Amino acid sequence: MLYVGGILFMLVGLGLSIGLHEVGHLLPAKLFGVRVGQYMIGFGPRVWSKRIGETEYGFKLLPLGGFISMSGMYPASKSTGPASGIFRSLIQDARSANNETIAEGAEDRVFYRLPVWKRIVVMLGGPLMNLLLAIVIFTVLVSGIGVQQGTTTIASVSQCVLPAGSTATECAPDDPTSPAAEAGIQPGDVLVSIDGTPVSTFAEATAIVQASPGKPLDVVVRRDGDEKTLSITPIAADRKLTDASGQPVRNAEGDQIVKTVGYVGMGAQMGFVQQPLSSGPEMAFDSVGRVATLIVNLP
Repeated sequence: MLYVGGILFMLVGLGLSIGLHEVGHLLPAKLFGVRVGQYMIGFGPRVWSKRIGETEYGFKLLPLGGFISMSGMYPASKSTGPASGIFRSLIQDARSANNETIAEGAEDRVFYRLPVWKRIVVMLGGPLMNLLLAIVIFTVLVSGIGVQQGTTTIASVSQCVLPAGSTATECAPDDPTSPAAEAGIQPGDVLVSIDGTPVSTFAEATAIVQASPGKPLDVVVRRDGDEKTLSITPIAADRKLTDASGQPVRNAEGDQIVKTVGYVGMGAQMGFVQQPLSSGPEMAFDSVGRVATLIVNLP
């Protein structure tokens, strides 16, 4: 049942994306006075349609694309003789079919008579609508729901400092006590500020700690509703680097990067952290850039 629901959800989402893409073409075309005979989502047999004004709106059986039918997509051919060759014949057939969409008395409401800049606006309207849709979706996801990453709530405190890459699960008697345990930080504490700098994510706290090996830091935590100030001195330790979401940071060879940084030995509780509203557009444009790079680098 979930499988069927997933397929239906995908088809609805695909149809919505296609429909909005075609709206991106439809609105500027109508704004510039072009006669639009049809606005259709899908291909194949017509499932439903309704004429509103001069435009027929409808759905077809296969939601794998869509189109709007604008009058005069192609200018008249300069050649007066019969078409010769398969490609010229196809072009002539396309012109002839499109000429049938030009209604009597609306000869001046054709696409090819628009100034070049207006034609460009009409043609780019669809992709721009998809970009706007991507921005809205990304903004809802990252700013409304949030991105899973470390929060300022402490989930665990290491009792000792283990070497980078160690597989030990328990502390040995000669292992040094971790700075976090020595300072009295406890699971459930909520970080408020470090060294006078307010922190709202664990990534911000980690950046301050890693940049301060050997430097005493005042750490303000909220515990049981009260704020406490603790003193902690990060030690210099080799640690495998991770990003804000806890994923390994790797070099060009694919190996996780190990760096000497400040370390205190505390882990964050994971949760969904809402991002700034600017994150949605940034992710959308980043996706566009990645796709463009992929296309350019195709063999």
